[in-house]
Amino acid sequence: MIACTKSLSPANREALTAHLLSLSADDRRLRFGTVAPDATIRDYVARIDFDRDAVFGYFTDELSLGGAAHVAVQDGVAELGVSVLEGYRRRGIGSAMFERAAGFARNHFVRTLFMHCLTQNAAMMHIARKSGMKIVTGGGEADAHLELPPLDAATLATEFLQENVALFDYTLKAQVLAARRLHNAFVGKHAADRA
Repeated sequence: MIACTKSLSPANREALTAHLLSLSADDRRLRFGTVAPDATIRDYVARIDFDRDAVFGYFTDELSLGGAAHVAVQDGVAELGVSVLEGYRRRGIGSAMFERAAGFARNHFVRTLFMHCLTQNAAMMHIARKSGMKIVTGGGEADAHLELPPLDAATLATEFLQENVALFDYTLKAQVLAARRLHNAFVGKHAADRA
């Protein structure tokens, strides 16, 4: 299965907030380094600069976010934060979001991709190792850096293709969901008419 990750916009703030608020206390600790309260999460999402940063999401069949990644860009470095809901793990979603983040960073002249996480975050540690990141650990925390090569025609084409496949995936899921809701409404009305 290919995990399609779509670019998010300010219009998706509510969905991103809902996704992050649905993380368990332990998942919030792994994502933010602390058990972030609801108000902190709402403030975090409200402050995301979609003009400077990138946010990617994996949409479920119900069009909620099953996974999200924020690529915060500052001073030539992109910091990546990833979260995937428990029911959607081990499907390659985190790796797909890492790949989108690295491609975005390269295509926006960023040379270093950075991740900070707790060493207990086995999924992110696995992605960091698999991606060839240089990892420094200490005090239960890990900093991982990846020096990115400059953009080229392939990275531009890949980002374009990934976004268009993700848009197709989203559109297809939206049409299936709409058809399912229409069917359920028709079946419900038909059953009510018989009663």
